[in-house]
Amino acid sequence: MYERILLAVDGSEHALHAARSTGDLARELGCESVRIVFAYDPLPSYLGEPFLSDAIEKRVEAAEAILESAVEAAGRIPGEIQTEALEGSPAEAILEVAKTRNINLIVMGSRGLGRLAGALLGSQSQKVVQHATCPVLIVR
Repeated sequence: MYERILLAVDGSEHALHAARSTGDLARELGCESVRIVFAYDPLPSYLGEPFLSDAIEKRVEAAEAILESAVEAAGRIPGEIQTEALEGSPAEAILEVAKTRNINLIVMGSRGLGRLAGALLGSQSQKVVQHATCPVLIVR
């Protein structure tokens, strides 16, 4: 049923809870793969050197740490875990990966690290729910 799961993370506690839930679900269903995606907004080009290089390096380090935390939270699954860090709008990146990788289920936290922390459902989660072509599981 859900052989290929996409887990969207942003480093928030909600995302880590979603990672743990994804691991449980993957083990229960015996899914073949979980793709963990972290998407970040593009860096402004006006930074110039050496600031742009430093900012890129810090982004890559932060992305790797967030993805590693999500892999740890998900735990061992019967299938393969793949990670991917992408530059761009998080919702658009998630939807594109889901389409390109033929994902059966998208899992994400109900709220992330966005500016409107008090919102009932985060804006990125809302966009994904509205435009996804596969089921979306929002974890609280």
